[in-house]
Order: sequence, then C-alpha cells, then structure tokens
Amino acid sequence: MSRDKKGIFDKMNDTNLLLTITIVIFFLMYLGAVIFQGGGFTKPQMFFNILNSNAALIITACGMSVVMITGGIDISVGGVVALVSMCCAVYLDKHNGSIIGSVFIAIGIGILYGLIQGFLVAYLDIQPFIVSLAGMFFARGMTTIVNTAPFNVANEQFNALKLTRIYVPGMGTTNKKGIYVPAYVEIGVIVALLIVILLFVVLRWTKVGRNFYAVGGNKQSALMLGINVKRTKFYSHMICSTLAGIGGYVYFLHVGSGSASHAMGMEMNAIASSIIGGTMLTGGVGNIIGTFFGVLSLSTIQNIVSSAGLDQAWWTGITIAAMLCIFLLIQSVVMAQKKKALKN
Repeated sequence: MSRDKKGIFDKMNDTNLLLTITIVIFFLMYLGAVIFQGGGFTKPQMFFNILNSNAALIITACGMSVVMITGGIDISVGGVVALVSMCCAVYLDKHNGSIIGSVFIAIGIGILYGLIQGFLVAYLDIQPFIVSLAGMFFARGMTTIVNTAPFNVANEQFNALKLTRIYVPGMGTTNKKGIYVPAYVEIGVIVALLIVILLFVVLRWTKVGRNFYAVGGNKQSALMLGINVKRTKFYSHMICSTLAGIGGYVYFLHVGSGSASHAMGMEMNAIASSIIGGTMLTGGVGNIIGTFFGVLSLSTIQNIVSSAGLDQAWWTGITIAAMLCIFLLIQSVVMAQKKKALKN
C-alpha cells in the first residue's frame, strides 16, 4: 500500500474515524429526506422536534456509551427511566411534592442503582449483563408496585415547567395563514446538550476518561499501567445509572405522566444509538458526539419510515435492524482496512 494511503488512515484514530463516518451518514440521510420527501423535513422545527422527543434517549445513550467504552453494558436504563417517572409522578401528584424534591428523587434513584450495580460488576466481578438484567426486572416490578395505573400529573408548577419553551431566533416558519411560528426546544434538550458537552470533555481531556478507554481496550495493559480497573468500571456504571436517573426526569418532563409501560425498549435504543455512533461492543472505542448523532440518525430513519407511509411497528424495527447491520459492517470494514494499512 502506498505511503499516501497509509497516511490517510494514520491521521485519525479509531474513535475519530468512526465518528466522522457517523456524522457524514447522518447528514446524507437527512439531506436525502429533505430532497426526496420534503414536507416537514424542510422545516427547522422538524429537527428540533427530534431533539425534543429524544432528549432523554440522548442522556441515557451517553451513559450507555461510557459503560460500553469500558467493555461493559447496562440494560437496566429503560427500567430506571420508567421507575423515576412513576416515583416522581406519585410524589408530585399524590403527596403534593415540590419540583426540587422530585429532581432529587430522580437523581437519587440513579445514584443508588449505580452504587449497587457498579459494586456487583466491578468488585464482585459479576457479568454486567446479568447484573443489569436483574436491575431491569427489579425496576419494572417496582414501577408497578409504586403505582399500578398510569396517570397524568396535575401539579401546576410541574406542568408550567413542562410547557416551558426555549425559542430559537431566526429559525421559525410562516404557516398557511401567514402567522409566524417560532421554532423552540424544550428544557430537556438543554440538559441533554450540556451533558453531551460535559461527557465529551471528561472522556477527551481527563484522566478518568482516558482510563475508560484503556480498560476497554485491554484490561491487562491497563493494570500494568497502574490503572485501578475495578474503580474505573465502578465509575462507568455510576455515571451510566446516574444519567439514567437524570434521563428519567427529562423523559418525565416530556411526557408528564407515570406509567409502567414508559421507556419500553429504551435500553435497546440506547445501545443501538451507541453502536451507530461508533462505540464498539468490544470496548476501547467510542465518542459521545458520535452517540449524539447516533440518536439523531435512529430517530431520523424512524421519521423517514413513518413519512413514507409505513406506519406499522415492524417496518421501523426492520429498518433499524438493517441500519445496525450496515453500521456494524462499516465499522468492521473500516477497522480491518486500517489495521491492514498500519501493517504495510
């Protein structure tokens, strides 16, 4: 292989290479939707609605990516989101609670999950899939115990917060009646974006972030470098569960209700978003910005399928499955080509 071609691969590490692919594919996908389907895709509010609907998923997927970078997994996040929603709903509606109190409940549930699951995985060396599977069943069961029937929250302060909109200047549109409709995002979107930025900084420029990659890349090498592998794994699960708690409150703020059926399948969507975003299941490779675009890509393909008139649930599932296979294939081909280039 020529020196020039080898140089191209050398310019990017594994994480940045997969991130670039994810971003390019997302923009091509969205541009294709604008060109061939038009309609709502041409309006900025369509993009902002994707953010509004998926703010909680962005947060939980970011936490999932941190765990996956260390070589683990956490499938309890969807259950935690549902449990947080129900506990906060009951606290606000049936106990006349405050918004601040409900926020502490959400974060507290996430931290408690992180402490327990992190300890079992990191210090008792139990497989993370088994631990988080038990955590998922427990969360779903506890959600039903807290309150069986779904209900909407009537708390006035909460509903006022739920209906708060942050308007984006210059991005609105004029409807058919000639009325200007400003574009907006919900509070949850701001929270999600702040978490994306914070985690990006942590993973890129802090020691604990570098430790996550080192442990996921090669645990034995990390030990030889003096990294506390158990503590690093514990931190990753703490971050994931805490973000699931925060994501649960953002989800609750979006839907405004408590229900045992909330966030069904969110853990799978979080894993799918991480993979689409370039996070590898084997660990050691991943990027929070990629995860962010992974969520956007997942939601965009769902909107494209719906806009095409394929409203049945199985079409969305089939499309996501095909999308995952394509991204996994791209990852495999790119990584294989890079390894080949580096050997020559």
